[in-house]
Amino acid sequence: MLSQSVSNFEPDKPLFLTAAFYKFVPLPDYEQKRDSILSFCESQHIKGIILLAKEGINSTISGNEENVRAVLDFLKSDPAFFDLQHKESWTQIRPFRRMKVRLKKEIVTFGVPEIDPNVTTGTYVKPEDWNSLINDPEVVVIDTRNDYEVELGTFAGAINPNIKKFTDLADWVKNFPALQKDNSKKTKVAMFCTGGIRCEKSTAFLKNLGYDHVFHLQGGILKYLETIPKEQSLWQGECFVFDERVSVDHSLRPGQYYLCRVCRQPITQENEKSAKFELGVSCDNCFEHTTEEQKIKARERQKQCLLAQAKNKSHIGDHLG
Repeated sequence: MLSQSVSNFEPDKPLFLTAAFYKFVPLPDYEQKRDSILSFCESQHIKGIILLAKEGINSTISGNEENVRAVLDFLKSDPAFFDLQHKESWTQIRPFRRMKVRLKKEIVTFGVPEIDPNVTTGTYVKPEDWNSLINDPEVVVIDTRNDYEVELGTFAGAINPNIKKFTDLADWVKNFPALQKDNSKKTKVAMFCTGGIRCEKSTAFLKNLGYDHVFHLQGGILKYLETIPKEQSLWQGECFVFDERVSVDHSLRPGQYYLCRVCRQPITQENEKSAKFELGVSCDNCFEHTTEEQKIKARERQKQCLLAQAKNKSHIGDHLG
């Protein structure tokens, strides 16, 4: 059955199913899995990215429904992924332009090698129970995402660590006053992120520090938006996603944001009014951080992208990487 967001799509345009999933599982042979997974995805005309590491798999893929489900079934045929869970949404925007399977040291980079979610992690909280937990005044609710993601939307009352990258979170946790007070190890801490994967590591980190009551939103923000009716929701704003949709609203439809192609930061049409904005060249976030030579190169790239679009072709510089 299609999600409720599909009802607002134009019926004469194609729909793409987007599936996001991850699983922490020991994969000593992860390097050998790459070619077969990539080959099968390409045979199904699937676009997206799959990360493989010794600690597991992390992915978002998109394509026609039949093909996406074929890839999911293919992955589940591997005993390591037999119980793989995914989150899905529908869009008329093609979220990805290429298919990549990458080998990584971590499927989500945290930079604390002794942390292993395959050994320990926080307590999962289902979306249906999340509101009750974060409404408890004794609970410290922490948004584990980067600052530009939090700026687009977050849960009411959540603490924003104002981090630039996920690897900054460990130091922030060690210095955050509410987690340093007497008996802080008994403090109830609830963490959340986009799809749940970052919280696997952040809650494992807190458990490793000795915190007794650590919780995280199962399936992340995306599963919450998929599950909880808007009238019951404590979510405010839009949710940043790492693909061409840039953000999704509460119905998991593409939101109002698009990416600055230079700094990859989300911007809106309102940002275009800034004197520092130039399509494909600069925005308020990056204007001061690029040289004139870089801006000249960006203008040429933007020119080539527009020429390619006019010919209904894709340009090598016109993608998210």
